[in-house]
Amino acid sequence: QIAFMTLTLFPIRLFFAAFMMLLAWPFAFIASMGSDEQELEKPLSWWRKIVDILLKAIMRMMWLAGGFHWINVKGRRALPAEAAILTVAPHSSYFDAIPVTMTFASIVMKAESKDIPVWGTLIKYIRPVFVSRSDQDSRRKTVEEIRRRAQSDGKWPQIMIFPEGTCTNRSCLITFKPGAFIPGVPVQPVVLRYPNKLDTITWTWQGPGAFEILWLTLCQFHNSVEIEFLPVYIPSEEERKNPVLYANNVRRVMAEALGVSVTDYTFEDCQLALAEGQLRLPSDTCLLEFAKLVRSLGLKPETLEDDLDKYAASAMKMKKEKVDLKEFSAYLEFPVSQTLESMFALFDENEDGVIDIREFVIALSVVCKPSKTLETIQLAFQLYQSESGTITEEDLAHILKTAMGVSQIDVTHLFRAVDEEEKGKITYDDFYTFAELHPHFAEDYLYADQMGAESSLETSSLSAPNGICTDFSPDNAGDRKNPLQKKLN
Repeated sequence: QIAFMTLTLFPIRLFFAAFMMLLAWPFAFIASMGSDEQELEKPLSWWRKIVDILLKAIMRMMWLAGGFHWINVKGRRALPAEAAILTVAPHSSYFDAIPVTMTFASIVMKAESKDIPVWGTLIKYIRPVFVSRSDQDSRRKTVEEIRRRAQSDGKWPQIMIFPEGTCTNRSCLITFKPGAFIPGVPVQPVVLRYPNKLDTITWTWQGPGAFEILWLTLCQFHNSVEIEFLPVYIPSEEERKNPVLYANNVRRVMAEALGVSVTDYTFEDCQLALAEGQLRLPSDTCLLEFAKLVRSLGLKPETLEDDLDKYAASAMKMKKEKVDLKEFSAYLEFPVSQTLESMFALFDENEDGVIDIREFVIALSVVCKPSKTLETIQLAFQLYQSESGTITEEDLAHILKTAMGVSQIDVTHLFRAVDEEEKGKITYDDFYTFAELHPHFAEDYLYADQMGAESSLETSSLSAPNGICTDFSPDNAGDRKNPLQKKLN
């Protein structure tokens, strides 16, 4: 079927879809000319309403060319005055743009998108909230703009937000980001379904790439999509004050409508588990649990690098001194809580009530910079090295066990390979030189001996039930109720 469709229908569909997008461009360009913010808050003029109808018709023809012959819509879309924000899930593909083109609701987009030829003009037409990567204060400004539009009593178009923040394969709903819920206004949950016999829609960081997804989908004679508008969710007073609670409750409602489970893990956890550094995390790592606890404390891994330097400097002064829970609380400047106790337990290897603070710093470095393996190892050397700048095999074992979040690991083979002169100690320069010559040192010297290269590098990702990572499986959701697995137990 793929071979036949590739030679026949695929090129026709691709040409027609591209033609429809080009046809939409002049209408969007003219309608966007001279628009200022005050004009955008006014009702559409008669000619802009005509352009709106034309563009929706053109976009519908574009999806028709892609095999979406009919779009099954359930429920009633709320008016902007009833719900200023539409929360859409699950987010699994760029085909999720279908409800955007049907409603022309505003979306949150990267500022760079407006510079893309043709597509950028269509994006600007729907008056998105732009996020700038170069602006360090962009997150706050984005939330403030969403709040301003949401509280405009329907003057602005509705904002359509995908609160998962990334694409998954629809087997569960990951943690919702709170941006859509911070304004504290009613939202309308919208759920998407693609009830196709063969899934060519899903586009995640594992599996087919963007063009392959497009090719396979256009080779399907018919593609089904369902869009269901659920009843407007009006937050309670407690939910208005607590956006995370609000987000979790809306996610629960959407998960029930979809008939799927939820997971407390996030996109950042997947980035950690699948990071392309030289130390690929094994499937049984406890660093995912650690990352979740870090977020629960209110610490954000993406903004923690400055704090990491501060924690590392304090740990160097403490050297090998161990701390109890109260001292750990003072070190982090956080009060003792159940979350802090859980984090402490991860590093309390002997269950004697004290931990080595250096292990916390190494684990935090991995969470902050999952792909920068050598930076973490360099920091670990600084924490463990003697006055002569060297570490022993035992030290290297502590470093790598913590960096990988496992209970046991045999580093003898690796240490001897680095210690060519058989001094019984190595420097970071020795290790760095070795890593440059053997970029796959973990696979060759650690995984092969300890866990098996095949099981750690292939099975851990390929056998994941939902194609994201093992810890995202809905089947494992109940495991979070079990006692925490200690790093060294």
